Amino acid sequence: MKIWIDADACPRVVKEIVFRAADRLEVEVCLVANKGLSKHHARLISSVIVPGGADEADKYIAEHATGTDLVLTADIPLAAKIVEKGGVALDPRGDLYTGDNVGERLSQRDLLQGLRDEGLIQGGPAPFGHSDRQRFASALDRTLTRMLRNSD
Repeated sequence: MKIWIDADACPRVVKEIVFRAADRLEVEVCLVANKGLSKHHARLISSVIVPGGADEADKYIAEHATGTDLVLTADIPLAAKIVEKGGVALDPRGDLYTGDNVGERLSQRDLLQGLRDEGLIQGGPAPFGHSDRQRFASALDRTLTRMLRNSD
């Protein structure tokens, strides 16, 4: 099992929570981004820098993640690909993407993007806050526990 992080837009605090959990549970982590990342000297953490361009990190993760991996991403199309492969995807606010909800989230994303493109709404998600951090940490713990139990 490996944890893949779509690192371009992932909050630093989420990465730190993942690093602590990975160290405690002895799980590898791979950060994927199209820009430079801070160096991590932990033996379980690696990083991949992909060429610049839209969705290059997402493409890399979708190609390399397996059905036994956990992918952390706020990118709903990437989450849909991972769920379709049988993998597990979790967003940085602690929401688990499933076969039951990812299609609806994709439709909602497309609708909101269309409304933004038309100038009918502005902005994006609310700033990442303390309650988001707590929700993510709890969801990560539950998800990793379940995945590790099922891999035995």
